[in-house]
Amino acid sequence: MSNNQFKKGELYSFITGKASTAIGRRLQKNFKQNNIEITIEQWSVLYHLWKEDGMSQQELCDATFRDKPSITRLVDNLERIKLVKRNASKEDRRKNLIVLTPEGRELEAKSMEIANNTLNESLQGVTNGQIEIAKEVLQMVYENLK
Repeated sequence: MSNNQFKKGELYSFITGKASTAIGRRLQKNFKQNNIEITIEQWSVLYHLWKEDGMSQQELCDATFRDKPSITRLVDNLERIKLVKRNASKEDRRKNLIVLTPEGRELEAKSMEIANNTLNESLQGVTNGQIEIAKEVLQMVYENLK
């Protein structure tokens, strides 16, 4: 039995994540207005490194749901602007660990404040109960498809 309660044409909008795209665009705009010259994709990599510095590229792939070529490109660009560097793993020389530079660490407080303000702006008028329901539903969708 189908549980599809969407009218024709609504599903595409749901799948493409209009809300996620709108938040990303606003966050990018807010970064630019505050002279933070990184992309949202680069920020997502930095975000995971702020939580656990010294992750491998594969671990970053898993954490960000990106493929290896995308992570390689993102890390290359972050390395070029001196926010991260690659260090060879002591346990496995074939593996590089991505570590934050002092400049990369310094970016955390300001960018997280902007991200939190952007998220608060996006959730105006949304109750805590609605947020919890949305999180539950999206987690169930993810679990069904992983």
